[in-house]
Parts: sequence; C-alpha cells; structure tokens
Amino acid sequence: MSYVAAEPGVLISPTDDLQSPRSAPAAHDENADGITGGTRDDSAPNSRFQLGRRIPEATAQEGFLVRPFTQQCQIIHTEGDHAVIGVSPGNSYFSRQRLRDLGLWGLTNFDRVDFVYTDVHVAESYEALGDSAIEARRKAVKNIRGVRAKITTTVNELDPAGARLCVRPMSEFQSNEAYRELHADLLTRLKDDEDLRAVCQDLVRRFLSTKVGPRQGATATQEQVCMDYICAEAPLFLDTPAILGVPSSLNCYHQSLPLAEMLYARGSGLRASRNQGHAIVTPDGSPAE
Repeated sequence: MSYVAAEPGVLISPTDDLQSPRSAPAAHDENADGITGGTRDDSAPNSRFQLGRRIPEATAQEGFLVRPFTQQCQIIHTEGDHAVIGVSPGNSYFSRQRLRDLGLWGLTNFDRVDFVYTDVHVAESYEALGDSAIEARRKAVKNIRGVRAKITTTVNELDPAGARLCVRPMSEFQSNEAYRELHADLLTRLKDDEDLRAVCQDLVRRFLSTKVGPRQGATATQEQVCMDYICAEAPLFLDTPAILGVPSSLNCYHQSLPLAEMLYARGSGLRASRNQGHAIVTPDGSPAE
C-alpha cells in the first residue's frame, strides 16, 4: 500500500477535540453522524500528535464552505481529480436537496465524484444499542434503502450517464483488492500501534457515551461493533486513490474525521497516502461542525 509516514514539514495537522474529552452533544437522529463523524476544536492543543504551523482558510464554493484539513489537502482540492462524499444512513443532514447541492458542488470542482454510503455493520450497530435483531434489521434496511434512493435520484438527475458522478455502497469495496489489503493491515496495526488503538478506542467511547447511559456503561459487544464500523470506513480515509484508481482524492464530510489528526500528523505511524486528502464541507455561512 502507498500510505506512508509523513515527511517532516509535508503534512500539517490542526487539532480537533479527540484528545480533549468533553461532554458529547446529544444525537439528533438514529445514526447521528455515524461513528466516524466527529467535531473539531482548534482551541485545545493535542499532545499525542505534532501540530503544523498553518491551517488553510475555508473557501466558499457553490453554496458551501470548504475547509481542507492540511495544506497538502488544499493542493489535492485544487487539483480536483476526485472527491468522495461520505453519506451516513438515518442522518437527517443528508436531505434530498442537500445531496443534490453536494453533487453540483462536486461536479463543478472535480473530474469525478463518488457518493459513498454506509451499508455495513448498520444492523449490528442498532442491535448492539438495544434493538431486537428483527427491529435492527428493519431499521437498517429502511435507512439504507432511503439514503440509496436519494443519492440515486441525484446521480440520475445530474449525470444520467454516470460518467463523472457515481453512487457506491461501502459493501462494494469488500471485493476490492486494495481495500482488502488496507483493511487487513489496519486490523494488524490495531494490535501493535498504541496511537491507533488509543484513537480508535477514544472514538468508540465518545460515540457510545451519546448512546449509552453513564450508569449502564458500554458492553464489550457494543465496543466491538463500533470498532468494526470504524475499520470498515477507514481505508477510504487512508488511500482512496489506490482503491478507485484515481490520481488523488479528497474525502469530504460535514464534520472533521476524528481519525484525521493522526492520519495527517507529522512523524511515523499510520498516515494517509500523500495523494489522499480530507476536507470539511458545510453549507455556506455555517461553522465546521
């Protein structure tokens, strides 16, 4: 795989609140912002990872504010080869109009755009959080079907031939060799990489703190389901160019990825490939959530 340790001075990482725990906000819908959705807090330093010197400014484009995570991410954004727009099922943020607007933004600024929606470990997540197996399956099918229909409508309207705008479920990548290698390597690293394990465990704890009462506490099953969810999505944060065969790619979401500070930090360890970027894309006039 082509993801490597960053050279000093090449990748610059701002901070989010991953290592600065605080009370988590209440979830606003069934899947909230997904397990890998997070928040960004530039006011608190992070002692685990070395920070950079300058964070790119947000740019207004087609009704959105685009905030590349690092200077290298800004270059990838400017190159405009490819973008992944992540969509989580059961999240009211992704309305039909919002998806259409994101599709227009993507087509205006990138040669190719892929909407990627989560359809793996969804039912397991609902069941782990208390639904019966039957109810969890019903809820997952309903939410996945709904988000797929909305994205498909957008793609058919904006690019009927599918030449530049596509929709892909996460499950599609399970037969992709590059994805499988990235996923297998990630599982191996979780056993030995202290930083990676700490970041993922903290992410799991933060997510479950919004779902499980403080007196009840999270179970081992709940923690494992969350970890599986994270590991399923992480390869796209590491090296989408290797997975989809594009020169470079910008992973876009309306929140900062909690893994981003580690993936774009200086030094050794698990890092995103040099042609993999991340940007926070929010409706114009709203802060990065």
